[in-house]
Amino acid sequence: MAERKDSDSRKLLGRLRETLAAPGGGQDRLDQITHHIADSMGTQVCSIYLFRDPETLELCATEGLKPEAVHQTRLRLGEGLVGRVARSGRHVNTANAPAEPGFRYMAETGEEVYSSFLGVPIQRVGEKLGVLVVQSRDARQFSEDEVYGLEVVAMVLAEMAELGAFLGTQSDSLPSAHRFPTAYRGATGQEGVAEGRVWLHEPRVVVTNPVGEDPLKEKARLNEAVAMLRTTVDSLLAATDMGRGDGAEVMETYRMFAHSRSWLRRMEETIDLGLSAEAAVEKEQSQARARLESAADPYLRDRLHDLDDLSNRLLRILTGQGRDTGAEMPENPILIARNIGPAELLDYGRKLKGVVLEEGSVGSHAAIVARALAIPLVIHAERITSEALNGDTILVDGDMGIVHLRPEESVANAFRDKMAMQAEAQSRYAGLRDLPATAKCGTTVALYMNAGLMADLPSLESSGAEGVGLFRTELQFLARTRVPRRGELASLYSRVLENAHGKPVMFRTLDIGSDKVLPYMKPQDEPNPAMGWRAIRVGLDKRGVLRMQLQALIRASVGQPLYVMFPFVTEMQEFEEAHRLLMEQIAREQRLGHATPSDVRVGAMLETPSLAFAPKKFFEMCDFISVGGNDLKQFFFAADRENERVRRRYDTLATSFINLLEQILQRCDDARVPVSFCGEDAGRPIEAVTFAALGFRRLSMRPASIGPVKHLIRRVDLSELKRVIDAARDAGEVNLRRTITDWLARQ
Repeated sequence: MAERKDSDSRKLLGRLRETLAAPGGGQDRLDQITHHIADSMGTQVCSIYLFRDPETLELCATEGLKPEAVHQTRLRLGEGLVGRVARSGRHVNTANAPAEPGFRYMAETGEEVYSSFLGVPIQRVGEKLGVLVVQSRDARQFSEDEVYGLEVVAMVLAEMAELGAFLGTQSDSLPSAHRFPTAYRGATGQEGVAEGRVWLHEPRVVVTNPVGEDPLKEKARLNEAVAMLRTTVDSLLAATDMGRGDGAEVMETYRMFAHSRSWLRRMEETIDLGLSAEAAVEKEQSQARARLESAADPYLRDRLHDLDDLSNRLLRILTGQGRDTGAEMPENPILIARNIGPAELLDYGRKLKGVVLEEGSVGSHAAIVARALAIPLVIHAERITSEALNGDTILVDGDMGIVHLRPEESVANAFRDKMAMQAEAQSRYAGLRDLPATAKCGTTVALYMNAGLMADLPSLESSGAEGVGLFRTELQFLARTRVPRRGELASLYSRVLENAHGKPVMFRTLDIGSDKVLPYMKPQDEPNPAMGWRAIRVGLDKRGVLRMQLQALIRASVGQPLYVMFPFVTEMQEFEEAHRLLMEQIAREQRLGHATPSDVRVGAMLETPSLAFAPKKFFEMCDFISVGGNDLKQFFFAADRENERVRRRYDTLATSFINLLEQILQRCDDARVPVSFCGEDAGRPIEAVTFAALGFRRLSMRPASIGPVKHLIRRVDLSELKRVIDAARDAGEVNLRRTITDWLARQ
C-alpha cells in the first residue's frame, strides 16, 4: 500500500515537473497545477493562495471554486482557515470546516458546499509564499499520508515559485525571480550612504530540480552528502578548542544534530514520495523552522540556528553552490546577511562599502564593527536575503535606513546626487583639518575620535582629531574564539600608541555583557541585559581578565602617558575598587623591575544618572570623566535603545536631559575635573554645538563627523547660543531643538 502511495505521489510530481517545463504563461501553469492536484487526490477543489504583500493573501488559481473569484478573493494574514495556515506555518485538517474557530465564509467562491478542508503552507526555508488547499464535499479527515503528500507538493510549488514559474499572472504579488526593483525600509545601524554590488554572506542555494526521477539515486546522493557533512563537522569541532563547559556542550549538540538518524530518515521518506535530495533537505528545514520558531523553550528556539546552518551546509554540498565555488567578490561590495558575527565582519574588513542585515540591532556586534569600519549599516531589512543575488546593484542609505535593490535609473540618479553633495561637503571640511574648532566668541572645543581597531588610527591625521577620546578594547575580545593573551594585547595596545604619534588615547577597559557577549562566554539569561551583568560589573567579578588587561595596558605604555577609563560605573565604590586594581598592577610591575608609564590618568564613563549624584569625593578622585551619551540617555528616559518602538521618541535636546548635562558639568567644574561628551550625539552638528554652548570643551565622535561639527562650531557664537538656550528654558519649553535650529538657520 505504501509503495502504491509513493507511486501516486511520484506520478503527481512528475506531472508538475512537466507543467514546469512546458511553454506557457504563469497563470496557465497555476491552473494546470490545481487540476492535477485535485485529480490526483480525488478532491473536488484545489486552490492556491499566494501572498500579495506581507499581510495579504490572494486566491491565484483554483479547480472547483468559482473562476471569477480568482484574483478577487483576498484574506488578511490570520483571517479564516487559510490565513491561519499562513500565519502559523502549519497545516489545518478538518472534516467540518464551518465549525472550525476563525472560519470565514467567502460567498464569492461558492465553497459553502465543501465540508472537508486541508490547507498546508507553501514555504521555503522560513520564507512564507502562500497556502495550498484541497476541499471535498464528503465530511472526512484527510489521512496522515495525504497531509504529508500535500506538504511535499507544496514544497515543489515553493521551488517552482523561486524559479519564476508563475511570473506573468494577473497578480503582482508573485515572486519577482530576482528581476525587479525592490525597496526595503529598515533601521539605521550606522549612518552613511553607499552604492555597490551585492555580496551575500551566505549565498542563497537555488534548487533547480525539485522533483527526483529515481528515489534510489537521490537517496544515495543524500547519504553521500550527509557523510561528507558529518566528516566536515567532526573535523571542525576537533580543530576548535572549546575546552569544557557550555561552549563544548553547544558544539556537541551541533554534532548530535549532524549525526541524527531521524533527521536523515525523514529526508529519505520525502525522497520516496518523489522529491529530489535538495528539495527533501529544504522541506525538512522548513518544517523544523516552523516547529522550533513556535517553541516555548528559548533553548530550543536557539537550536534553530544550528539546524539552519547544518541544512545550508548540506545543500551547498549537494548543489555545489554557495561558498568556495570560485565566485569573486564584486567591486564596491555591499554585504547582505541575515545576521553576522564580529569576527566574520572583521574578516571582510574595509573592502566592504556597506552592510545590510535582516536582523541585528543598533548595539549589536555588527553595528559596533560597522562603526569602527566607518561603513553604512542598515538593519531589519526583512527578507532581503531571499531576494538579493550576488552582483545585484544596490543602494544603501544608512541615514534613512532605506535600501534600494536593483533600483530604477531615476532612483539611482537621485541617490548619486545625494552622494555627490555629501562628497562635496566632505571636501570642504577637509580644508578645516588643521584649523581649531574655535567659535566666534573665542571658545575652542577639542574634537577627539572614537576607535576600536588598528585600521582606525590613520583617521587621526586625516580627520584632524586631537586624540582618541574612546578606544573600545572589547573588539579584540569579540573577534576571537578564545580569550586573548596578555602579550597579544600588550603588542596591540603598543602599536595603537605608536600610530597615535604622541596624541592621547583613552583606553576604555573591557565593556562586555548586555548586547556584547563574547563567543567563549556563557550567555546570561537576563530579563534586561542592558541593566544587568556588564562592563565594570563583569570586570570586578572576573578580576583575572581585568587584571590581565590592565597589565597589558601598563606594559604597552612604558615611558608614555597612560589613560584608562572604566565603563558603566554606577557608584563610587566601583570606581575605587577598579582604581585600586590598576594601582596594584603598576606596583606589581615595579616590584618585578619592569618599566612603567610616565604618567597614569584614570577616568570613568558617566553612563547612568546615579553617578551624576555621586559624592563629591568621586569627582575629585577622577582625573577625567567621559559622559557616555548613548547609555545615559536610555537610562534617563527609561527607553531601551535596542527597542525601535521607543528609542526615537526621546530627544537629546529635551530640556530635562539638557538640565542633567548642565548639572554634570557643574559638578565636574566644582571638582576641577575635565569632562567630555562621547557618543553618537557628539557627532551630530546641532547636538554638538549645543553641548559646546553648555560648557563641554571636549567631544569624541566617529572620524567622519569631525569636519561637519568643526564647521558649525566655527560659524557660531557659543555664548549667544547659551543665552538662547537659557531663554527657552525660562519660557518653559520642554524641547529645545526647534529653538536651536531656528537660531542656527539665522547665523
